[in-house]
Amino acid sequence: MAQRRVVLITLGVMMSLFMASMESTVIATAMPTIVGQLGGLESYSWVFAIYMLTSTTAGPIFGKLSDIYGRRPVYMVAIALFSLGSLLCGVALSMGQLIAARAVQGIGAGGLMPLAFIIVGDIFTLEQRAKVQGLFSGVWGVSSVIGPLLGGFLVDSVGWHWVFLVNLPPAAIAAALVWTAWKGVERQAGPRPAIDYAGAGLLTLGVIALLLGLDDLRSPMGWGLLALAVASLAGLIWVERRAEAPILPLGLFRDRMFAVACAHGVLAGLVLFGGMSFIPLFVQGTYGVSATEAGTTLTPMLMGWVLTSIVASRLLLRVSYRTLAICGMSLFMVGALLLAFVATSGGRPVLLASLALLGSGMGASIPSFLIAVQSSVRKRELGAATATVQFSRQIGGTFGVAVLGVVLSTRLAAHLVEQGLDPAAVPLDGLLGEGGSAAAALGEGLRTALTAAMHDMFLVTLVFAAMAFAVTFFAPRASLVQLRERQTAEAAAAAAD
Repeated sequence: MAQRRVVLITLGVMMSLFMASMESTVIATAMPTIVGQLGGLESYSWVFAIYMLTSTTAGPIFGKLSDIYGRRPVYMVAIALFSLGSLLCGVALSMGQLIAARAVQGIGAGGLMPLAFIIVGDIFTLEQRAKVQGLFSGVWGVSSVIGPLLGGFLVDSVGWHWVFLVNLPPAAIAAALVWTAWKGVERQAGPRPAIDYAGAGLLTLGVIALLLGLDDLRSPMGWGLLALAVASLAGLIWVERRAEAPILPLGLFRDRMFAVACAHGVLAGLVLFGGMSFIPLFVQGTYGVSATEAGTTLTPMLMGWVLTSIVASRLLLRVSYRTLAICGMSLFMVGALLLAFVATSGGRPVLLASLALLGSGMGASIPSFLIAVQSSVRKRELGAATATVQFSRQIGGTFGVAVLGVVLSTRLAAHLVEQGLDPAAVPLDGLLGEGGSAAAALGEGLRTALTAAMHDMFLVTLVFAAMAFAVTFFAPRASLVQLRERQTAEAAAAAAD
């Protein structure tokens, strides 16, 4: 492929990745204004949750479809859905319409995020990929920092509708760039296998039921949803073993490289993304700062991720991917350890240091595992493998929010009783919604209980961080060059057959 076309495709894909990842954070600063105009405070959390749910479950589906039909047409479908969802969000007249539109937007984003990394795997050589992959990982971190700032500016300057409508011009440019410049690897040769609609449906149903069940463990409905999730996921395994082109490539899990990368993604994603959701609440409740100042606390994590991912990607051709991953997870483990005890013996400098180490650890390990997986799977499985590794981190983070939320609310209730306060009078949703002002209103007792509950929750994240660190040591010792040679040999053998 000509260098000019590669540059145009890279620009288009980076623009779409930036938009899709930013939409998970840009809305945070706009939501108070949106609720003030549309109402529906009881549905506040679903504006975030539905985007996360649909984008998480759509990722593997789009990855597999791109293996069957080619990258370009599937990318166009994804960016069209994202644009349509953005438009519908911008013209929503009620909270129900906004939530439905966010679902459509999330489906499109679920395609754009894995396809960005899949296309990188297609158009760049191993040497080029090691450099570019870090840049793409950095785009995610930068968008997470800029998102809340851009959202606040748009709301204050032109109105909340433009938080969504601002996506339309760059989405159109990105689509035009990729459509006109793409001339690369097309769909796999031979007849097109049947689409695994049953697998896609069971995957979506199972994940949604599991998350909704974890969010409501105190009621029979919650346990019923968990039973539905178990049944759906069991059915998914049965269906995927027999599907001609499975959405979830169970056969790939026999490859140790792929299995370790996915296990790392789930565990590390649970710690990082799950814990990150509660850091602003901890800072507000413990240190009594404003919501804006609490949000900036995450900056060291995100900047550590961006900088380390760029450096680590460039070192991959000189240092073993396994060595980089272990070094990254060592930083991650130290960060989790500091975070676990920051509530009882540390101050804000220790918190900032722990977040920087957590971000740096992910920045070193994620590109290492992703490029190693792309260098070891067969070409026709590249899309499904990349999307599944991405999916493992997203689902880990999604589970992390649900599981850690349950831990926090349970431990908060216990510590409130110890402080002589009635848990029913201090709901966790109220704390989150009020941005910590409820804690200030009820005084030192609630502040102490909240800090102790956060300490308990961070201890849980430490356990999962230790598991993620241990899993990394099971990664194969082969270098990227050896993985690529094995990939080439397997492809040649398959062609000969």
